Amino acid sequence: MRCLVNLSVFVFAILPGIPSLWARNVSAGEPKLKFAVILTRHGVRSPIWTPQQLNAYSSDPWPNWGVPPGNLTPQGSKLMTLFGSYYHLYFSADGLLHAAGCEDAGHIHIRADAEQRTRDTARSLADGMLPGCDVEVQTVGEGKDPLFTSWVAGVGKPDRALAAASISGRIGANPTALAAIHRHAFDTLREVLFSCAPDASCSAEDQPGKQSLLKQPSVVEAGKGDHAADLQGPLRTGSTLAEDFLLEYASGMQGKDLGWGRLDAAKLLEVMRIHAAYADLARQTPYIARVQASNLLSHVLRSIEQALSNSPIPGSVGKPGDRVLILVGHDTNISNIAGMLGISWLLEGYQRDDTPPGGALVFELWQQPNGEFAVSTYYLAQSLEQMRKALPLTLDVPPLKSPIFVPGCSTADDKMTCPWKTFQRTVENAVDPAFVKP
Repeated sequence: MRCLVNLSVFVFAILPGIPSLWARNVSAGEPKLKFAVILTRHGVRSPIWTPQQLNAYSSDPWPNWGVPPGNLTPQGSKLMTLFGSYYHLYFSADGLLHAAGCEDAGHIHIRADAEQRTRDTARSLADGMLPGCDVEVQTVGEGKDPLFTSWVAGVGKPDRALAAASISGRIGANPTALAAIHRHAFDTLREVLFSCAPDASCSAEDQPGKQSLLKQPSVVEAGKGDHAADLQGPLRTGSTLAEDFLLEYASGMQGKDLGWGRLDAAKLLEVMRIHAAYADLARQTPYIARVQASNLLSHVLRSIEQALSNSPIPGSVGKPGDRVLILVGHDTNISNIAGMLGISWLLEGYQRDDTPPGGALVFELWQQPNGEFAVSTYYLAQSLEQMRKALPLTLDVPPLKSPIFVPGCSTADDKMTCPWKTFQRTVENAVDPAFVKP
């Protein structure tokens, strides 16, 4: 059962119906934005691991985040409110939303996964987009949301042995080589964690209760629980620890709280190579991606179809007449869809295909002057400094943006748009119906 949460926040004086002060003059001869789907990761959270788990991999205790493991932080909420405000500026500039007032509250559909970090991210986005308006955030009442968790919630049954083989087939018979390929990144990570010199034994790692990253065996095996396959070893552990340093940096931590004073932006970029490599194998390997995201991508496509036809479409999220659909999930959801579609992006200060907190994969439906429809796809994220300093986002100082080329679909224009029918066919070919809930 689903529950609908009404978000009511502080009210400020607004005059409905006034044309956007930011809106550009869209003539009859220009494309018109008709609908947008935003698949966003939640905002900055605390580490998933407990302090006891984290402390086994460092010579010094990790900082206190002030919230339970895996929860959205106050900084995370603030950053997503800023992002919501930017979305409103951006879409009103293109005439999709009004500049002020609450008229759009009924045309923005927000659905969030069940965790605290996704629910609170959705509320912060709504607060930023339409302050003082009654925006609904839809979440499942209990259990897993199949939109974001797919087969874990009972949609299809993966072949776990095949899932493991699909990863093994990309790395060969010697998974231990993964650590060697990224040795410099691991050396940098060990330097931050234990103050270890590169290519040297480190006594701090050998103390009782401590764990050495590079001494862990690398193993690919059939998964358990909510993992179709498991890639165990240094890459998985290093990915988690590197991501936690990203969260520290984005939270604005200073001094000893930021990598015990041993972390800076350059070292962060280097250790995030480990996170990017793990995400590529564990989330973007095609079979894994299809198992985990076919349901989500199918619903995204049906929602765009509904916006185009302005009539109810089975499998869509929201209702006819919606202008913006926001799906608040996880980095895994975004990486899975990237693996399904074979898409990629690169933003300054991040690794390739990185999915920082609050980052979003966006699909826009445009109507061309000749009446035909097309879809443009891009990735959007705040820069590290925008997050670290909680800087306002404006049309003059926007978040980072990377247009995305969709193989077999995109054209060579500046937005790499896909003609609608081609986009529809490309997505349908990528989706595995065995993992789609009607």
